[in-house]
Amino acid sequence: MLTFDPYDRDYGINPYPLYARLRDEAPVYHNADMRFWALTRFDDVLMAHRDARLFSSASGVTIEGTEAAMPFLIVKDQPEHSWAKALVVKLFSRPRMIALDAFIRRRAGELLEVAYDKYGPDGEFNFVSEFTVPLPLGVISELLGIPDELHEEIHRLSNQVVYRGADRDENASGMASMQMIQLYTELARDRRANPREDVVSMLIAEEVQDEDGNKHRLEDYEIGVRFMEMGFAGHETVAKAIPNGAMAFHAFPYEREKLAKDRGLLKNAVDEILRYDPPSQLQGRTTSRDVTLHGVTIPKGQRVMLITGAATRDPRTFENPDRFDVNRPVSDYLSIFFGFGIHKCLGIHLARQEIGVAFDELLSRFPNYRVDPARATRSILANVRGVDSLPITLGPRA
Repeated sequence: MLTFDPYDRDYGINPYPLYARLRDEAPVYHNADMRFWALTRFDDVLMAHRDARLFSSASGVTIEGTEAAMPFLIVKDQPEHSWAKALVVKLFSRPRMIALDAFIRRRAGELLEVAYDKYGPDGEFNFVSEFTVPLPLGVISELLGIPDELHEEIHRLSNQVVYRGADRDENASGMASMQMIQLYTELARDRRANPREDVVSMLIAEEVQDEDGNKHRLEDYEIGVRFMEMGFAGHETVAKAIPNGAMAFHAFPYEREKLAKDRGLLKNAVDEILRYDPPSQLQGRTTSRDVTLHGVTIPKGQRVMLITGAATRDPRTFENPDRFDVNRPVSDYLSIFFGFGIHKCLGIHLARQEIGVAFDELLSRFPNYRVDPARATRSILANVRGVDSLPITLGPRA
């Protein structure tokens, strides 16, 4: 019997054989006990991402859907989504992303050099806790103006929100969300009382008009919610994508050699990392009416998980999908988990930028680095896939 439980530990270790069975045997899968449906073929997942009216985010994007009670952008449908997104979209403007590039590169270099000074060429350390978490957390904090002293607490609370292990405390998870929002709300209150030349003060002053001519501004609590959402997305996915990429290069060493020799392949390599083992594996939606696919009808009002981790390995769309190939042509479709249409992730370009800089700096400084995926550790998480720890040895400096 074909069973798909996203919170099963075996699934978390390697979901891809199960994804292949789902695509072939049950492209419209139903888990009656957990009360969700799942789409796994690329064309179906892409269609659902694009049709935000039929596949609504308003009831939440996880299996539980508890986040639907919060005023997050991801759970807003039109027309509210447009003006709510317009209030924060300026944070991710192209000039801002370009200006961040030097910071990303400097921060990546600093973290690697600190690790080298501490452990030397042969000392082993945790790549996740000492590089892939502090890098994106520092970047999103630089963008949003989050004080350094809050970084560790924000990461701890973020992990608590997405954790889905057997010992998960649902109340503690909800409290972690509220604590993060409170941290950011207090930051907004401080900026309202003491304006500065930063993004918080900019958001406080920002005003947009909806299609009916009504004007909207963000209150302190709403800024707190936006920052919690952007801060979480801005560091969790990248923190998992980088070690996923390092493990892919370990499994396909010739691909790593190609990138080391030709940094012009970097853009392709980043998208291939995101396709091959995406950090965001599934996104929840709810049907606004009955929909029939492959002879199976999903009734109105049902939770549907869009399994993008399966879609990006679909052989109907990608040639040799289980092969990691840095020469694979770049396509916007490869980053399907960033969303399409109104729910396309605001930070898509920043995430790609960070992943690219991380590997560029790592290969430039320590081209003989070694990771040990066999000793990596994982937790059961809600929508994201990645490791908690990954042993790495940097080797001699270039």
